[in-house]
Amino acid sequence: MAGKNNNKTKDSNSKGKDNNKKPTKDSSDSSTSKLKPATSINVRHILCEKHSRKEEALTKLRDGAKFDDVAREYSEDKARQGGSLGWKTRGSLLPEFEKVAYELEPSTTGSPKYGEVKTSEGYHIIMVEGRK
Repeated sequence: MAGKNNNKTKDSNSKGKDNNKKPTKDSSDSSTSKLKPATSINVRHILCEKHSRKEEALTKLRDGAKFDDVAREYSEDKARQGGSLGWKTRGSLLPEFEKVAYELEPSTTGSPKYGEVKTSEGYHIIMVEGRK
């Protein structure tokens, strides 16, 4: 019977969905704290007016497409050069965009680490190529 009680305990712990979400947030916080503070970032984005179009772009990225290629096809803003916004300093971007962008690790367009945010301009998928 002791074995059955142990199994129940494990089951009740594994069902705590809230507990599973909290470590995920904590781990993302700890990974961002490893990044050195930056005053500027070299950033790219894909801007979509509609959520469904943003989801299509995300699907392409998950399937292995290069970020700049997806940006040329899906982005609906002036940054048509593969979504490149160039080097941006703190305070020069929309606050909600900047918060996500400055927490991202630098990556390449071929293997991007990206974040998502909704702003007054629409839905953004953001990647950072450099920090300084």
